[in-house]
Amino acid sequence: MARTKKERCVTCTPVCYLFGPLLSKWSKETIELWLDEYEAIRLSDHEQLAMIAAAKKMKISAPTFCRILKIAHKKIADAVINNKNIKVCELECK
Repeated sequence: MARTKKERCVTCTPVCYLFGPLLSKWSKETIELWLDEYEAIRLSDHEQLAMIAAAKKMKISAPTFCRILKIAHKKIADAVINNKNIKVCELECK
């Protein structure tokens, strides 16, 4: 049985929850980016915090932060390269 997911501290929520290509008629697919993945990108890439400092801000371990960041980078790269929308989801995307 899997462990329950530990609550993560997210201090900044996005202003816009849906991002996409300018010519949206080309993009039919949407990538779901979880709020903790958004926060990991913000802390690591935008705020340029070290992994350990960013993990402490999110109240998670450094290896967990690294896994979240890796997943977020992969999702964003897929969206940019394959012309997909990105939807930031708080709990469950519908």
